[in-house]
Amino acid sequence: MSNGTRSLTVRTARWCATHPWRAVVGWLLLVVVCLGAGTAVGTNSGTIDDFWVGEAGRAESMADSSGLMPAPTEQVLITANGNDQLDAAAAERAANDVRRRMEALPAVTSVAEPAWSADRTALLVDVTLRGDNETAEDDVAGLLEQTAATQAAHTDVTVEQTGGASMSNEVDESMGQNLLRTEAISLPVTFVILLVVFGTVLAAGIPILLALTAFTGAVGLYGLASWIFPDAGGAAMSVIFLLGMAVGVDYSLFYLKRIREERAHASLSAAGQIDHTAAIEAAAATSGRAVLGSGIAVVLALGGLYLADDVIFSSIATGAILVTALAVVGSLTVLPALLALLGGRIDRGLRGRRRTGGRGTEGRARGENAAWTAVLRPVVRRPLVTLLVSVAVTGALAAPALTMKLGTEGAETFPDSLPTVATYDRLTGAFPSQGPAHLVLARGDDPAAPLQALADRTRGDELFAQDQHPEVVVADDGTTALLRLPVPFSENSAEAQRSLDRLRAELVPEAMQGAAAGTEIAVSGEVARGVDYAAHQAERLPWVIVFVSLTTLVIMFVVFRSVPLALLGVVLNLATVLVSWGVLTLVFQGTWAEGLLGFDSVGFVGSRTPLMVVAILVGLSTDYQIFVVSRIREAARRGLPTRQAVVKGIAGSASVVTSAAVIMVSIFGSFLFFDRIEMKQMAVGLTVAVLFDAIVLRALILPSVITLLGERTWWPVRMRPSSAPVAAPGVEAPGVEALQRS
Repeated sequence: MSNGTRSLTVRTARWCATHPWRAVVGWLLLVVVCLGAGTAVGTNSGTIDDFWVGEAGRAESMADSSGLMPAPTEQVLITANGNDQLDAAAAERAANDVRRRMEALPAVTSVAEPAWSADRTALLVDVTLRGDNETAEDDVAGLLEQTAATQAAHTDVTVEQTGGASMSNEVDESMGQNLLRTEAISLPVTFVILLVVFGTVLAAGIPILLALTAFTGAVGLYGLASWIFPDAGGAAMSVIFLLGMAVGVDYSLFYLKRIREERAHASLSAAGQIDHTAAIEAAAATSGRAVLGSGIAVVLALGGLYLADDVIFSSIATGAILVTALAVVGSLTVLPALLALLGGRIDRGLRGRRRTGGRGTEGRARGENAAWTAVLRPVVRRPLVTLLVSVAVTGALAAPALTMKLGTEGAETFPDSLPTVATYDRLTGAFPSQGPAHLVLARGDDPAAPLQALADRTRGDELFAQDQHPEVVVADDGTTALLRLPVPFSENSAEAQRSLDRLRAELVPEAMQGAAAGTEIAVSGEVARGVDYAAHQAERLPWVIVFVSLTTLVIMFVVFRSVPLALLGVVLNLATVLVSWGVLTLVFQGTWAEGLLGFDSVGFVGSRTPLMVVAILVGLSTDYQIFVVSRIREAARRGLPTRQAVVKGIAGSASVVTSAAVIMVSIFGSFLFFDRIEMKQMAVGLTVAVLFDAIVLRALILPSVITLLGERTWWPVRMRPSSAPVAAPGVEAPGVEALQRS
């Protein structure tokens, strides 16, 4: 980055360090204003048409405009207690009680006659609600209360309720509980790791404080931004917390460790001390610049999610960008202010350790790590062999990604521990027609005719449910008609996909042969919606990859003015992503890890997961690369040959980057405790990627490539040693000297 950028970070740090209370109060006011503004205006949730994609979206648009959009329904299932045989009379009494109670509710528009399953082991009462799915989620609590009251009054049978609204509310509530549990796990673990790294409570608490305030402010800004990019609900808030903790802690860690190094190095010089403000300025000129560059990299990489042309990814990108931006602002402003206020107290408890001299003291003062130095020496001695072995390992881990199958979340992917989900499984077992269904919409003159012909063609076809004969519903204007074709399979199963393929490729064209000219037919439903959504993501994924790769290329070149490093950054990022995808495929498309990670395999990877992995990993991987390569470049600018600079730079940054990686793993790993398989996939994908980045990329591939390139690493810039300025009278400041350009 330019001298202007460096001076900006230094000037900002200097002002905040010399006016600490103003900076702290200003930061707190910013967080409060952001949160207050977001609370005042509320959050704008996406509407149903924001989620329409492909042919399924066209079908739903036809249904919505004609008034044929299926009304929200809830199902009350009555079965026997345990292994008992269902008493028909007792079941019918309970069903009539359900009808009476539900009909009295203002949110209920109709209650169907009780229906027996084919084997008469279950009795079903369908309840239709007013409004749409969103209003149903607000109204369904009253229905659940009446179902519970019916169960209490009829203990001789089991009375349960399920449905889209009740299941959605229960899943969302479970997500909220999981997020609280994740916070309860990740915050103490992160604090303990930071305490081990820094050795003092104050130093360990500052990164967490910054991350939490950045998250709080981002939540408020997210509410404001939702009026431009609507909130899609779901995992958006979880991702904001995850990324806010990750980058907030990382940036603080980089800054704090650099200040420690500057002060420790000064203690070995002739002066033996350094002014605290000077140490902050030196850290701002080095780690502060790296934080700014890394933050820009993360923000731009997340911006690639907007290319997905999807309301879910737009809302996630918006929240993640906001929390990253606030974490950067806090790291460059309130962090120097807090460090200035605390002064030497930040290191209290370490003085005895600092007085200890002896061999290796100077290396530790510079942040060097003897273990990493020992690991890196054989790497730089045999760089070609190291590179070939590392590439082979990378290829082996990434290869399974070639067989990745994508699917979408649905009732089958939700945990059976949720009562509504378990009830849904029993419901579809007894009544196959209550499961996923294809919704076929026809528009034109006499739209019912082709749909009736289509219904007749599905009779006896095992790919479609046969326990009920599908009926055609015609809109009031007579120009649009709807046919619901249930399938007796889970929505992501191969059989359900085959039924959709047969419907779209064969049955619909055959039924259209006798239709009036100009008739339009489109197929939607759970299966079609998932297939079209996955196809849409697969279509947009290359654009996102190209965008984030170009972003990495530009940022790495701007930071280091090196074409080889810019290209290497792109390759390393893509390697990390492919390895993550490969491990995701191995873990979640098989069954071997079910007991280990606590999930039931659905045989696919969530269609949103690969794209999320790309956006988050590319930003974070570039973050680490900038920090590590900056240290290598500093060593090279001090006159060391490239091979020695590699060892010096990576060993010198090992402590802080390893600590950051451990914290990342603890934060990402805590999402394994979520019940939703999609969140577990995110946890595994990101955790594996961070470990791979720390062990293989940073310790093996990066040093071996730079060693092989030698001085060509910095092309077109010719590396020349720079003179060393001083950070304070008589005190050498290696962090500042390394930033002087040749």
